Amino acid sequence: IMKSQRMVAAYKERRDFMMGALQAIPKVRVAEPRGAFYVFPNVEAYFGAGMTAEGFEGEISSVSRLCEYLLETAGVALVPGDAFGEPQCLRISYATSLSVLQEAMGSIASALSRIQRQ
Repeated sequence: IMKSQRMVAAYKERRDFMMGALQAIPKVRVAEPRGAFYVFPNVEAYFGAGMTAEGFEGEISSVSRLCEYLLETAGVALVPGDAFGEPQCLRISYATSLSVLQEAMGSIASALSRIQRQ
């Protein structure tokens, strides 16, 4: 039982970190997950007609293109939410170490800050 309690505590710490990191990014909205180890932040403010980022070819016109941009510029692999019926969201797993999550969220926040509407 002790090992499972440690795992539950570790996932809660990761979830809490993810919630705080996502809530700190302007225009991102996220609901706290219940019983899962992934979050579905609403990132619709960062894609659509006219959304671009320097050094990234073409428009960031959809959540799929946003995932491509984040993979290319932040080195973070995310799943477009439209695969789960949530086309305005990304799916981000937190089933990894806290240090990996901290690095990834820093990279994501930095990359999102470079997106602008033309």
